[in-house]
Amino acid sequence: MFPDFTTAQLVATGLIFVWTGFVRAGLGFGGAALGLPLLLFVHNDPVFWLPMIGAHLLFFSALTLFNRLKNVSWDYLGRSSLMIVPAAIAGVFGLLNLPTQWLLVFIYSVTLAYGFMWLFSLEIRSQTPWVDRFLLLVGGYIAGTTLSGAPLIVAVYMHNVPRERLRNTLFVLWFTLVSIKMSTFALLGVDLRLLSALALLPIAAIGHVLGLKAHDAMLRQDRLFKRVLGAGLLAVSVLGI
Repeated sequence: MFPDFTTAQLVATGLIFVWTGFVRAGLGFGGAALGLPLLLFVHNDPVFWLPMIGAHLLFFSALTLFNRLKNVSWDYLGRSSLMIVPAAIAGVFGLLNLPTQWLLVFIYSVTLAYGFMWLFSLEIRSQTPWVDRFLLLVGGYIAGTTLSGAPLIVAVYMHNVPRERLRNTLFVLWFTLVSIKMSTFALLGVDLRLLSALALLPIAAIGHVLGLKAHDAMLRQDRLFKRVLGAGLLAVSVLGI
């Protein structure tokens, strides 16, 4: 599954997947945005990691949504998907056709921007419908390339979806986008690395359980938590670039 990895690479991979599971369950988004830049230090090929991240997202989002589908804002999800899904499909083909070095710069640049905003408590705000549409299109494209477009999409969803339905609605959206991404990978013959994803599933589950337990505490200290994450993202992005 990871035949060419050293022991240090294997340990680092395991720890990062614990982290991605923790963030995904704790925040409801950000597993890829906060995990992929770290994984690229272990092996610098986004297409190597994204199928495994996608498989985990499908599994854990389905697990989280079990018996919660009634608590989803289906109307807004449907309307916003008309902009997000086509942009995400374009992003998938961009991922598979752009040079790896371009993708690495793109990933670390997006991560750098998120880190800067979170460190200095800057928020992405949309006040008009055309700004909403722009953020959804850009977020969808980034989600299609690197699964890291969540913060842009969340900025729009936060004022269009009731708070009590936000997390579940986002999980349905992530499930849809990742299903499209994984299907496209399969059709184009990309190795989905399902055995590797399965082997890492118990490790990611540790982070998932910890994230669920920490969810309420994170909400109480959301600003401080994001500032610490922002500082970490800035450091990772600068080193990566």
